[in-house]
Amino acid sequence: MKTKARGLEDSMIASMGVLGINMVEIQRWNCCGTVYSLADDDLVHHLAPVRNLIRVKEQGNNKVATSCSFCYNTLKRANVLMQRDREKRKTLNEFMEEEVDYNGEVEVVHLLEVLRDEIGWGNISEKVKVPLHGLRIAPYYGCTLLRPQEVAIDQVERPTILHRLMEAIGGEAVDFPFATECCGSFQIVSNPDFVTQRAWDILSSALRRGAEALVLTCPLCNFNLGQRQQELVRRYSEFQGIPIFYFSQLLALSLGLDPQICHFELSYSDSVSLIKSKKLIP
Repeated sequence: MKTKARGLEDSMIASMGVLGINMVEIQRWNCCGTVYSLADDDLVHHLAPVRNLIRVKEQGNNKVATSCSFCYNTLKRANVLMQRDREKRKTLNEFMEEEVDYNGEVEVVHLLEVLRDEIGWGNISEKVKVPLHGLRIAPYYGCTLLRPQEVAIDQVERPTILHRLMEAIGGEAVDFPFATECCGSFQIVSNPDFVTQRAWDILSSALRRGAEALVLTCPLCNFNLGQRQQELVRRYSEFQGIPIFYFSQLLALSLGLDPQICHFELSYSDSVSLIKSKKLIP
């Protein structure tokens, strides 16, 4: 979020400011731990996300919002654990003896939920200065926003939250069958060929449905689906690439903000040519 994904963070902070919400960063935050441990006895893995929730509580707040879907999933599931499992909550609180006790008091949301539930699509549309008319965008949800069901921000099988945002800012949302498939996640480290195949399945599916671009929320999805495109061009003669955007970048453009805050120079795909062709930036 501070380096390779600055385009996600900076564009979101600026966009939320235009929409009337001041983002306050957690003091003394640490890495969320990235993934939620599936081992039932691996309590130490939950210390990182719970400590972040304690930091929120210490600041006197009762809600934390993330723009990264991995962070959302890890924090939300750790929070559910602290709310529902008395024994594990007791063990974790006793282990963190120097911290205040945490019992799940903080609400964890994704910023897409803030846009939908606290601001509203109609209010966003009223703020749009550069509507994304003529841009056909495939919303890609991946897995961490929707699975497991207890932390899903939308309908698991047929989510619409990214669709509604794209329509609110003037774009055309394109449905495609692989919108909720996993990108391969951290298999990119040990099995890059598998991730390359996943990228082909997802991106070619979007292209066949007529999409000109893909929009997503996750830096790891962005890396897997963007960086793998060079290999796809070599493997498949018919594949010419597809631009990938963070949802906050397209939101910022539609609100008339300076394109520099979107950091398109950090993109793994050629996103600038497309938005210039649509006259969304000079």
